[in-house]
Amino acid sequence: MAGSGHRVHVVSDVHGNAEALARAGDGADALVVLGDLIDFVDYHDHGGGIMGRVFGPEKVGVYARLRRERSHVRASGYIRELWSQLDDPRALVEEAVLEQYARLFAVLPTPTYATPGNVDTPDLWAGFAREGLTVLDGATTEIGGLRFGFVGGTVLPEGITPRRGSAFRPYLRTPEDFAAGVAGLTGVEVLCTHVPPDLPELVYDVVARRAELGSAALVGLIREQRPRWSLFGHVHQPLAPRLRFGRTECVNVGHFQRTERAYVLRW
Repeated sequence: MAGSGHRVHVVSDVHGNAEALARAGDGADALVVLGDLIDFVDYHDHGGGIMGRVFGPEKVGVYARLRRERSHVRASGYIRELWSQLDDPRALVEEAVLEQYARLFAVLPTPTYATPGNVDTPDLWAGFAREGLTVLDGATTEIGGLRFGFVGGTVLPEGITPRRGSAFRPYLRTPEDFAAGVAGLTGVEVLCTHVPPDLPELVYDVVARRAELGSAALVGLIREQRPRWSLFGHVHQPLAPRLRFGRTECVNVGHFQRTERAYVLRW
């Protein structure tokens, strides 16, 4: 990163779009990936994603309709019934996840810095380790003279524990576990997470018409350490794609699967 200026491209919510991901780092000194590499349920193309491949577009369409109607209990019951009809759903899903990861990790440029999202299985990432790919979660690194801090996954509601035995193992963390990851970051100048800080304008999705879960621990870090930027994804259609919180510019870098545009960070 020689020269007077630095340029880093940031993407989140890739959801299987390997073709666009291959171009995401063009012209940049580095690429930062904020998770959700896997396309599990494709709400735009019901035949896409892992569920589309396993169950077909008609059944995924039913599930998507129940989600749109906010019939979450019925949606959960419907999908559990579908999975129960398979002999070994976990093995089937893991095979499909590994196939997607093989395509996605292969196109990442050097250097890439990545943290997992909720639609990721981070314990499988080690199998794709290579020089020039740095995976960070609850850790910091220097890029172009700035200290970047990374925390992956999303936060579960208070009192809820991850359901065991499901076919897909999303990266869902208790508030305490997520806060412990945030607590490991010091001197952060660029905060990089999958979920947003828990600020109303940043967590509300205007299409889904609901607030996603953000992190209060991230708000605390921003207040205490006052980073220059807080970068995140997760909320696909946010009420506010960016806002100023104290000294910090908070930016939702966008739903990359659909926009195919990286957020450009310059300093």
